[in-house]
Amino acid sequence: EKLASHPSLPLFFAGLCEMEHPYEFFARQGVHDMLEHGGSKILPVIPQLIIPIKNALSMREKKVLCTTLKILQHLVVSADLVGEALVPYYRQILPVMNIFKNNNLNSGDGIDYSQQKRENVGDLIQETLECFERHGGDDAFINIKYMIPTYESCMLN
Repeated sequence: EKLASHPSLPLFFAGLCEMEHPYEFFARQGVHDMLEHGGSKILPVIPQLIIPIKNALSMREKKVLCTTLKILQHLVVSADLVGEALVPYYRQILPVMNIFKNNNLNSGDGIDYSQQKRENVGDLIQETLECFERHGGDDAFINIKYMIPTYESCMLN
C-alpha cells in the first residue's frame, strides 16, 4: 500500500511479458495487489501502462494473453474513470483482440476444461470487451466497434 504507483505499476505491467516462473507470478501478483489497493493513484498512470499492455498482447502467447486480459478486466474496475481513460487507447490495445476474438476451441462432444480455468482466449476477449463497454462511458461501444467490427453490444441488447 505504501508503494508509489507511478513508477511501480508500469514496471509490474511490463513484467506481464514474462513466461518463466517466478517472474511471471511476481508480475501478475504485483499488478493485482497494486490494482486492489491503488485507488485514485491508478488513473494518472494509465498512459504509462499502454505500451506494456500492448507488448504483452503482441506476444500472442496464450498464457500471456489470458493473464493480460484478466488484468485488463481488473484494471477497468479498479478505480473510478479508469475504464473511460482507456477509451483513447483502444486503437493500441484492441487489434490483437480482434485477431483472437473468435479463437474458441471446438471440442465437439468433448469437455473443454479451459472454460473453468478461464483460459479460453476467445471467451476472455469477449468478457474483456464487455467490461470495457460497461465501464468505458458513452464512447466505448463505438470505439470498440470501430476496431472490432464483429463485436455486438452487451448494453444495447
